[in-house]
Amino acid sequence: MSVEITSKIVSSRVRQAQDVPPPADEDPLTRRIPSRPEGTLEAVSEKISYVGAEGRRKVYLLVSFMPVEGVLNGEPVIIERPVEFFLPSGQLSSEHQWITATMRSLSLAARGGYVTQAVADLRKVAWDKGRVRCGMNRWGKPMFHDSEVAAIAWSIQQILYRRGFLDQDGLQVPVEELVARHARRLAGRPWHPPGPEEQADAERAAEAGQGGPTVVGQCPECAGDLVMMDGCPTCYSGCGWSKCG
Repeated sequence: MSVEITSKIVSSRVRQAQDVPPPADEDPLTRRIPSRPEGTLEAVSEKISYVGAEGRRKVYLLVSFMPVEGVLNGEPVIIERPVEFFLPSGQLSSEHQWITATMRSLSLAARGGYVTQAVADLRKVAWDKGRVRCGMNRWGKPMFHDSEVAAIAWSIQQILYRRGFLDQDGLQVPVEELVARHARRLAGRPWHPPGPEEQADAERAAEAGQGGPTVVGQCPECAGDLVMMDGCPTCYSGCGWSKCG
């Protein structure tokens, strides 16, 4: 189609291509997942053993994971997130059905993007049946919890730690590190927790940089300094005393 120009051409310019703005950032850690996706998800199954007022009990827990996409600094990224927590039926007596209900609520929290805080809150749940022993801390001492739910929540934190989603203290791993760990998993080099020697070296280096751990009291056995270890005041002088047993 031709167009006849009848007036004088005063000036001309070439139309420039418009810059496309980068996509807005979307944190894959907090991105909401409406529901569990159909099909098969990669999962971890673990047997949890604990001792409480009713004796030794064992339960099996399943945690499902899935890749979640997001945008970080204008670039598309993928991380792995837990999306479902499940206790198979028939393991708990009728008075413990509330634990199963709690796992369902935790699954909703996982898909809502706030599972780290939800698990930390479960560790604060207490009951009137005495403390529950479950697991060992990094120094090889037994862990004591305020309830069965708190013990199971601690076990969940350990599963997420070994998977690379949380650190050893139950805190959230930064999203940039989660992106790198997921890429390593896809490349066949999944992240693994550091060994005891590596962990001890890292703790000594951190303490040296900070001038030593924060003292929270005095040991009743040897009058040495008490420091917080896994949430328990523990003797730092080497006698082994711990308020948690």
